[in-house]
Amino acid sequence: MPIILQKHHFNAAHKLFNPNWSDEKNAEVFGPCANVNWHGHNFELIVGVRGDPDPETGYVIDPQQLSSLVQDEIIEKVDHKNLNLDVPFMFGKMASCESLVVEFWKILQPKIQEVNSNAKLHRLRLYETPRNFVDYYGE
Repeated sequence: MPIILQKHHFNAAHKLFNPNWSDEKNAEVFGPCANVNWHGHNFELIVGVRGDPDPETGYVIDPQQLSSLVQDEIIEKVDHKNLNLDVPFMFGKMASCESLVVEFWKILQPKIQEVNSNAKLHRLRLYETPRNFVDYYGE
């Protein structure tokens, strides 16, 4: 079954900080990611959707529809934002890539099904840096 992959980009700031811990423990566990003045990343999100190609179009999902969906539902909500303070679906959650990609899945999975009932979200890959990224398969 084919998988269409689409890459998206956004910039955002965040801080990794557990309020139940001392500043020293946060610094020990999260290092510079616990900076009191936040820090930012140039994120890349790769969305993978699988399904049987439509016999009339050859598409698993229309690439323009997928792009618009990701732009409207994710990118516009996180781009140039503080993930801890400005993004409602992250309120009360640790703003790690792992938590962020799970929240993205919760938003995108049902929306993709609305666009094309034969297409399924297969994987999200979120790059925080070129060396550090998270894959999530919805499980």
